[in-house]
Amino acid sequence: MSTSEGSSGSSAAAAVEVPVVSTEKKKEKSRVSKTSQILWHAHHNDAAAVRKLLEEDRTLVQARDYDNRTPLHVAALHGWIDVAKCLIDYGADVNAQDRWRNTPLADAEGAKKSAMIELLKTYGGLSYGQNGSHFEPRPVAPPLPKKCDWEIDPTELDFSNSAIIGKGSFGEILKACWRGTPVAVKRILPNLSDDRLVIQDFRHEVNLLVKLRHPNIVQFLGAVTEKKPLMLITEYLRGGDLHQHLKEKGALTPSTAINFAMDIARGMTYLHNEPNVIIHRDLKPRNVLLVNSNADHLKVGDFGLSKLIRVQNSHDVYKMTGETGSYRYMAPEVFKHRKYDKKVDVFSFAMILYEMLEGDPPLSHYEPYEAAKYVAEGHRPMFRAKGFTPELKELVEECWAPDMNKRPSFLDILKRLEKIKDALPSEHHWHLFTS
Repeated sequence: MSTSEGSSGSSAAAAVEVPVVSTEKKKEKSRVSKTSQILWHAHHNDAAAVRKLLEEDRTLVQARDYDNRTPLHVAALHGWIDVAKCLIDYGADVNAQDRWRNTPLADAEGAKKSAMIELLKTYGGLSYGQNGSHFEPRPVAPPLPKKCDWEIDPTELDFSNSAIIGKGSFGEILKACWRGTPVAVKRILPNLSDDRLVIQDFRHEVNLLVKLRHPNIVQFLGAVTEKKPLMLITEYLRGGDLHQHLKEKGALTPSTAINFAMDIARGMTYLHNEPNVIIHRDLKPRNVLLVNSNADHLKVGDFGLSKLIRVQNSHDVYKMTGETGSYRYMAPEVFKHRKYDKKVDVFSFAMILYEMLEGDPPLSHYEPYEAAKYVAEGHRPMFRAKGFTPELKELVEECWAPDMNKRPSFLDILKRLEKIKDALPSEHHWHLFTS
């Protein structure tokens, strides 16, 4: 940043100190920028650009992103052999572990990249991590489960360049900075900070989030519970929410919609894992977030209405608050104030998958409440998009079945989406398929 033009009258001591600080800041900024660049080029299969960066600074081979993933993790996941070879030439650690303890080889195996698997094994790659079991995400226990470890001092939160990224009846969500890292801060409105029910809901959400750890769930970082305003801090995802993305892009290609749906289903499979089932109860595009502007990875967020249920047996149902969540994506049993279980989330998922392929919200010609009422009467949105293969249409219809017992589990949904994805024609032949 340039110094102020009015600084000529400052003391000699200040004149000496300022450049030192700014030089350090510039170095750090440059380092962060180059880390982003090498991860970006690794993601886009640009081996020449990766090599150029490494020629300038060999240490970038060990660069780490938000989730502790190295450029080799990125290349392994996508199967970019030339990028991987270049990184290995510059001394990449083939057994580096990301936040979930996955090695590059575990990522390659999860994505079924056979040539990459061979290459990494040649250089001593080990399949250590969680992605070997593609459909059964096993969570890593949070390293710091005690409250004292995640309580954040509000003075550490920098709001000097903050921006409002969301609003609700409880307060607002702001982009801020915490220890040099962009974060999302859910801040309770001052006039609600003494409301007993608001405080109860806030603490419930914190106690729930601290237990969650999965690649497709927005990561909890900490909270301010001992001072006002109450705040909840999570990772900041640059890509915004799925609602905004669909508004800008319209209907997604079947390939993209399936990839997005699989990310949502992975997160939901983890939440629905017994015996401690978490029912989201407000699954909708606004609560699904894009990791970055490339829109290549999604995470499920906003657990304000979620419910943690200890399941005695897999067929337990619960009498919970009716009309919880957003009307347009609401399961009929919730609208009717009937007993319901985790399959309410499967219904909402069907509506999201429908919207991704159609490009418009389900029953967009109805107001949200009227749409929920129409659905509760037994009606469903019409399929119009060419992107609906018979298999996708069948899956959506099963997921929004009136009888919740006939809706598949998210683990089943994930397996079916994998099959549908494998059977899909390649993107550039898609127009032949739909004509």
